[in-house]
Amino acid sequence: MSLKQRIETDLKDAMKQGDAARKRALRTLMTAISRAERAGDTLRELSDEDIIAIIAKEAKQREESIEAYEKGGRMDLVAEEKAELEVLRAYLPRQLTREEIEARAREVIAQVGASGPRDMGKVMKVLMAEMRGRADGRLVSQIVRELLAEQK
Repeated sequence: MSLKQRIETDLKDAMKQGDAARKRALRTLMTAISRAERAGDTLRELSDEDIIAIIAKEAKQREESIEAYEKGGRMDLVAEEKAELEVLRAYLPRQLTREEIEARAREVIAQVGASGPRDMGKVMKVLMAEMRGRADGRLVSQIVRELLAEQK
């Protein structure tokens, strides 16, 4: 069963069970998937990796909304967004820890022969290809920047 089919099945289950947060999160996700499939001139079938990238983007949007709502004192909306975020996270692969990212970044730095901050692009290109959907790009970037600063 593809990831898209699993999401569709889970949406039907959420509707039957009356799970509002799960239903809302999965409907929004299915809309985002449909838009991506229709992007451009032709309809295309998305791979599970493409769908994971969409889920990660939706999860990131929820995290940013939670932050904004907390600043605005809208705890009712914070609770809704957190519930939806948990639903989305269930479809994402396990997120890498800072230590795992740092270890792999050290390997890639050695592999590409990076010697300082100006080589960040070479390192990030390799790392993000591997870690897409499994690590936040900002965190990866921060770790690489710190490690390359030590290289000077």
